[in-house]
Amino acid sequence: MRTSSLARRLFLTATAVSVVVLIVSGLVLSSLYRASVERAFDRRLNVYLKTIVADVASANPGTLPEPAPLGEPLFEMPLSGWYWQITRLVGDKQEVRNSHSVPATGLPMLENLGGAPGPGGLREGYVAGPEGQRLRAVARMVDLGEDDRYVVTVAGDANEIDDESEDFFDALVLTFGALGAAFVATAWFQVRFGLRPLRRISDALSAIRSGRRERLEGAFPEEIAPLAREVNALLDSNREIVDRARTHVGNLAHVLKTPLSVLLNEASNREDAIADKVREQVGVMREQVQHHLERARLAARNAVVGTVIDVTPVVIGVIRTMSKIYRERGLTIDTRIIDEVKFHGEQQDLEEMLGNLVDNACKWGNSRVDVEVFTERPAKTADRAFFRVVIDDDGPGLPADAREEVLTRGRRLDESKPGSGLGLSIVVDLAILYRGRLELGTAPIGGLRAELVLPAAEA
Repeated sequence: MRTSSLARRLFLTATAVSVVVLIVSGLVLSSLYRASVERAFDRRLNVYLKTIVADVASANPGTLPEPAPLGEPLFEMPLSGWYWQITRLVGDKQEVRNSHSVPATGLPMLENLGGAPGPGGLREGYVAGPEGQRLRAVARMVDLGEDDRYVVTVAGDANEIDDESEDFFDALVLTFGALGAAFVATAWFQVRFGLRPLRRISDALSAIRSGRRERLEGAFPEEIAPLAREVNALLDSNREIVDRARTHVGNLAHVLKTPLSVLLNEASNREDAIADKVREQVGVMREQVQHHLERARLAARNAVVGTVIDVTPVVIGVIRTMSKIYRERGLTIDTRIIDEVKFHGEQQDLEEMLGNLVDNACKWGNSRVDVEVFTERPAKTADRAFFRVVIDDDGPGLPADAREEVLTRGRRLDESKPGSGLGLSIVVDLAILYRGRLELGTAPIGGLRAELVLPAAEA
């Protein structure tokens, strides 16, 4: 998909939206899951906290009670990461009783970390434990009287929360990665499948231009069907306009033929200078009428869908004909066809162009004429391809300033050779109508080089 491709834009947009949605969803789910793990961990801590608070509340006033075993061996193992602590507040003094897992330094007080307590005086948060452990702790104030105020704290290793959250995040990354790949594949398929009708229209238009079809055919989605109808209507309208123009030119030529014939007949009955001039000018007028009729006919054929022909058989046929015509002169006509190309146009038009050029080379060549056919590769893939027919002779050639003059209709630089002087100008007219051109230069073998450049039809 190219940079300016509509498919590329749709695919990149769909991919970007999918990636953003997955990332945001992953972060939200990961955050919600961690919050859920923390709540579950806090509920576990609260079970131990309530057990210890119950023992403190039932102890003798003014004493620091020893709670009953909690049934968790980790509270008995030093530096296990699971701790409880009872702090009795007596004035400015504190009496502390810890689980066997707590080191001599004790646990930090959550109220010293700031923040307001929750319902029932419960505090929750993360604290730094012994040897840099990260602990999740819950604490509650138990007020049994003026001299019986206690702070009960239970803490657990926060690595459990982190490990479980990381495992979930890893699973989430794998799952969303697979979903992302599926979304990308789906977006690619949707873009390719959804834009397939546009590709069909593009291929159909290419076929129309190359002459393989005349209209857009087939069923199209309702979003594209109006475009197909309008294109077909435009083709029909163009064809009708060309037909009307061709008919109009034909009618005009038919109207002119009768007066011209009358003038020619009247002039034929007299033998004087005026009659000779009338006959001469009537001949010119007839030639011009025929010329413009031919141009109108070709323009009509070229404006509508034409045929596609192979160039090679036409070239070989022209060379064979010219070899027979100029057999007595002993000319050598060498043909080199490098590429097999196709021409979008009428065969007789290509024969007329090649015939005029090869005939001109044979007239002026001394002993040799070379014909070469090859494809001219476009600079960009989007540009149209052309093919060249290069015709060289070893005759006297033409100076640069005379090449443009010789292409003028009816202009002959040397009256010693037979012809009307119309051949090269006819080739120019036909080439222009087919959006091509004729280039004249100097041949490597010494004479004139004529290069006929015409658009190549798609294979």
